Amino acid sequence: MNKKSMFEIVKSDLILLETELFSVIHSPEKLITDMSKHLVEAGGKRLRPALYFMCAQNRVCDTEKLVPMAVAIELIHMATLVHDDVIDNSAIRRGRPTANSCWGNHSSVLIGDYLFAKAFSLVANKANNQMLKVLTDVICSMCEGEINQNRSTFNADQAENDYLGRIAQKTADFIAASCELGALAAQLPSNEVQAFREYGYSLGMAFQITDDILDITASAEQLGKPVGNDLRQGIVTLPVIYALKNSPQSAELREIVQTPNMSEEKIKRGLRIIHDTEAVEYCYSRVAHYLNTARSIIPKSVAIEHKEAFNAVADFVGLRNY
Repeated sequence: MNKKSMFEIVKSDLILLETELFSVIHSPEKLITDMSKHLVEAGGKRLRPALYFMCAQNRVCDTEKLVPMAVAIELIHMATLVHDDVIDNSAIRRGRPTANSCWGNHSSVLIGDYLFAKAFSLVANKANNQMLKVLTDVICSMCEGEINQNRSTFNADQAENDYLGRIAQKTADFIAASCELGALAAQLPSNEVQAFREYGYSLGMAFQITDDILDITASAEQLGKPVGNDLRQGIVTLPVIYALKNSPQSAELREIVQTPNMSEEKIKRGLRIIHDTEAVEYCYSRVAHYLNTARSIIPKSVAIEHKEAFNAVADFVGLRNY
């Protein structure tokens, strides 16, 4: 399963999205245009606007009316990634140099702020108050999740529920909001809006757990960034929580987790300890649980070709290697 076949049903919408993204980032200030173009050209899955289109196209046919919100969703996502890279001092994302490694932290924070503002300027006169509230609420949630994560770095005393709450705020809530916004754009009944939101939430939880599995199992080439990056930054993910609870080398892993500026040898040793447990298998079982929930919540009114597309996205999240 790849992005092209997964999003075939909204292929024309995503082409319009890409064109509009390049159009709206142009600014009289050349640096803004250059940095924004660098971010757009880095690509990505466009998962959030694609899901928005999929939920909206269940009822709406006028794609042009949908595009501004889809662009806003992707711009907000890009803004959060830029700010994340500054916070994490990341040099590589998606196999390309990050904005902060090219232009510095100062300009990168400002370009993130610019993209947030640009997103809202696009939809200010096109979205109703309910849709705008969904967007503002989810940005608040993502900020809270980032603060929560920053507060808990290098802390080995975290429970699974702490982790789940954090990834809900950082990842799942935004994917849920993207689906909800599509359903609201289509003016679907409230029960269907809620169902699509729950689909997106469950998909987002599975997506982030898979991301955290890949951080310890994939290659740097697949990830587009260094392997073991979460451990390196003191971010305690579900595989680590499982290993801390179940590994015979739990004490050694705890010492590694709690060590800022750990050596590459320490990181490799920590990864070996995690791999020696059933952490990966356990995490994939949690992924399967969330994906089963996502599949089960798809409204019965959804046309068969759309239902197949929603199921294909769930399949992709469960099987992806990047």
